[in-house]
Amino acid sequence: MDVRLGHGFDVHAFESGDHVILCGVKIPHKFALKGHSDADVALHALTDAIYGALADGDIGRHFPPNEAKWKGAASEIFLKHAVALCSKHCFKISNLDCTLICEAPKIAPHWDIMRRSVADITQVSEKRISIKATTSERLGFTGREEGIAVMATACLVSK
Repeated sequence: MDVRLGHGFDVHAFESGDHVILCGVKIPHKFALKGHSDADVALHALTDAIYGALADGDIGRHFPPNEAKWKGAASEIFLKHAVALCSKHCFKISNLDCTLICEAPKIAPHWDIMRRSVADITQVSEKRISIKATTSERLGFTGREEGIAVMATACLVSK
């Protein structure tokens, strides 16, 4: 059996707005996330984790941020592409693990729907998807509530 691990990391700054999109879920917040697409920092990190496990570049290679067609795009497009590449390369996703690093918004009230959203996008059982959150104890840009950082890991197994 061929087992592959990939790691993804992404950061987006806050800008004016009234919600963020995390794991494909719209969450009310006093700011929005700044980005070329919908700035779903969690789906971007998960996407990069899968690309990493496949040794197939990163999200910017597959969806260049300087291309106008990706302006405002839903990040689930990127994650679905990474999932499709898994099948193309004869792999399936064993599990996904995602850690959001932020002081706000609070993630706990949204865990279940975020997990369900990632399961729907990837067609992976919710039991194999972990969504967690932590703060940075008020240190650094996340501690000052200037943005959100996300770390993600993907485990792929050969079919």
